[in-house]
Amino acid sequence: RRKLRSDVAAAFPSLSTEQVAELVPNKEELNVIKIHSHKGEAITVYMNHRNPILFEVEKVLYPTVYTLWVYPDLLPAFATWPPVLQKLAGGADLMLPGVVVPPSGLPRVQRGALCAVTLLGNRAPVAVGVATMSTEEMLAAGMKGKGFAVLHTHLDHLWEYGDKSSPPTLAPLVTDSAVMESAGDQEELQGKEPGSSCSPEPQQHLDIRDLSLKDRDTCAELLGKEELHENRAAEPAEDASTEDQQEDSRTPQEQMDALFNQCFFHALKCKVKKSDLPLLTSTFLGSHMVSCCPAGKQLDIKKSSYKKFSKFLQSMQHQRILQVKELSKGVESIVDVDWKHPDIKAFAVPEGFSSASAAQDSKSEDREQVYHAPEIIPLYGVSTKMMPLFQESGHRKGSVLSSSEVRNIIINYVKSNELVDETNKNFVKVNAILCDCLLDKSEQDEISHLKWDELLSRCLERLQPFHQVTFPGQEPVVRKGNIEPIDISIAQRSSNKKVTIIKNLELYGLDPQCVANALQQKVQASATISPAPGAKDRIQVQIQGNQIHHLAKMLLEEYQLPRKYIQGLEKAPKLGRKK
Repeated sequence: RRKLRSDVAAAFPSLSTEQVAELVPNKEELNVIKIHSHKGEAITVYMNHRNPILFEVEKVLYPTVYTLWVYPDLLPAFATWPPVLQKLAGGADLMLPGVVVPPSGLPRVQRGALCAVTLLGNRAPVAVGVATMSTEEMLAAGMKGKGFAVLHTHLDHLWEYGDKSSPPTLAPLVTDSAVMESAGDQEELQGKEPGSSCSPEPQQHLDIRDLSLKDRDTCAELLGKEELHENRAAEPAEDASTEDQQEDSRTPQEQMDALFNQCFFHALKCKVKKSDLPLLTSTFLGSHMVSCCPAGKQLDIKKSSYKKFSKFLQSMQHQRILQVKELSKGVESIVDVDWKHPDIKAFAVPEGFSSASAAQDSKSEDREQVYHAPEIIPLYGVSTKMMPLFQESGHRKGSVLSSSEVRNIIINYVKSNELVDETNKNFVKVNAILCDCLLDKSEQDEISHLKWDELLSRCLERLQPFHQVTFPGQEPVVRKGNIEPIDISIAQRSSNKKVTIIKNLELYGLDPQCVANALQQKVQASATISPAPGAKDRIQVQIQGNQIHHLAKMLLEEYQLPRKYIQGLEKAPKLGRKK
């Protein structure tokens, strides 16, 4: 608890000593639980009074909404419209058009700063996020693009771990009278009384969960300004209210056709290169087009007029945009693309993707391309039994040494005690200390001399194993024991189907989700990640079929990992002639 309190004080310097002690009390029950996000990230959650108060991701502490309701001014706060909360709780990030700019101006923050999100008229935060740009950059961008990467919200799964209470109603420190008056004027123009349930006044704070679908639609019609902000916040691809009206007038099938066209041209313009061809049509859809889909929307070919993706590609082939061929039986691939086609050249990448999604994709690609295998060095710890042999060199129990340091210490010990055999310098005489440290009881009466190589190997075997892992650009980390190898195994599932399971990727700095995605693209088989049974904070990758050949090529050739750190490559299927 002392360490947690010091971490909290360092992370949130605005908290006083009394407030830190109140947040992390001495005597009251404090529970720690480990959970995993849908991305597979390990998250540590600290619980007090049955409510999550803090959560930790990659050694960074974040407050929950329960904590922010007690300390509402802990983080710089940005206000948004009440209907946006439902989109944020559903996984959307907060776009800048959805941020309400008060007359006093926005809080001054830098890129990467931790911020709170509040609803207009209530100072109680409903979300925690990280600013993707500084305040100056937000204003310079005309309040367009993604403003905050949302990590946690009211109504999400982390909130459900607590007592599921609603945000308290906290009056704003500075009343945004201009915004309130404009909203009130709109109500009067629509013939509604200011006291209706859609009024954004602080006395009647709007809670999206209390509205039926009909109420929400009515509210959205009344507050046209709020509707515009909500749509812009959750759907960056739609830039103007006229576009919203056009999409609304289309049938769902026409909207899905338009979405497929948008993602198709976006993927060809930004994702696919000439070197990628021939490209499997399934990979083009699952990896490239899906990644170009706007937030809050989902590609579903069954809801389009094409019904099958092959028919969609046929229509594009008739327009001479690309060429599709069946290179192997039942498997179609894109073999050629006309990048000079007017439709591709005329396509404009949606604004939200240029600043947010494209950057995120490039970051994930860079992370995979930049991977370098860590440097792993075996180390040796001095045990109680071996301590007499290392005392002369000034080492104590628990000292950690490299193999070369052990070798030099042994050589110096032998020479200083004149234990080299005079008749044959390849042998070392065994004195009382060497006898106790290196020989078993059954050998002590039989062995009087040891070869240099055997002397050193016996010494290394009897020292405690340690290892040092050094990732590029990071400080070395020393751990007890030998490093566990990447474990590859084959398991049998129902209907006599085989799956390949890979464990311990995290020890070598490999993201299991990235490995699963790369494998899925290479072998065109389903790959999933799940918590590894019997291993704390470990994730395993499971992929259909015996994929050890592809896995070996990836780990040994692409990631340049030494073969000695991979276990199970011998289980690869034997390649033989088909009869």
